[in-house]
Amino acid sequence: MHPTDPDPLRIVLAEDGVLLREGLIGLLARFGHRVVAAVGDADALHAAVAEHGPDIVITDVRMPPGQTDEGLRAAVALREQRPGLPVLVLSQYVQRSYAADLLDSGDGSGVGYLLKDRIGQVEDFLAAVGTVAAGGAVVDPEVVRQLLRRRRDPLERLTPREREVLALMAEGRSNAAICRELVVSDAAVGKHIGNILMKLDLPPAEETHRRVLAVLEFLRA
Repeated sequence: MHPTDPDPLRIVLAEDGVLLREGLIGLLARFGHRVVAAVGDADALHAAVAEHGPDIVITDVRMPPGQTDEGLRAAVALREQRPGLPVLVLSQYVQRSYAADLLDSGDGSGVGYLLKDRIGQVEDFLAAVGTVAAGGAVVDPEVVRQLLRRRRDPLERLTPREREVLALMAEGRSNAAICRELVVSDAAVGKHIGNILMKLDLPPAEETHRRVLAVLEFLRA
């Protein structure tokens, strides 16, 4: 769908921020769509979908009363109740678990997860609305990067020797103890630890904190 020549859609919009909600209503109307209901909480979203049977739902992740994930949970529940209901979720931040929950709902068709910053790119946003309504999937590029990062083994970049050093760190060994265990110099151990921190994308900070984070990555892998 090109934003200048859209197929008119009947939309239920859930957004508790009044300014953004009114702005979206005006933007969608300008391109031929009709917001049949605009609500500010999850309960009202359920009721609006039941009443209007929209072509697509656009909802914020966080809504009253908890301002946590009420909008997302409502979206997932609606897709369970109405298989194939297109849902486009908008979020202020990248939340990998939120995106994964949404993409896992239904058969994965007619679903989208965009950062709110993308709304400013009007043509891209309207194209995303049309794609999701037509049964396609749209995921914000930043969310894709985060999901791919989650699935990558963080230890795959380490050499066998660096894995040995990290395993000994996980056992609580000091640098001196690691030197004795591996029969290498203190400088060699320091170099291995530096490489481990770099490859695990742990930027310079308090050395003890970085070491703990590296061990946690090892334990999670």
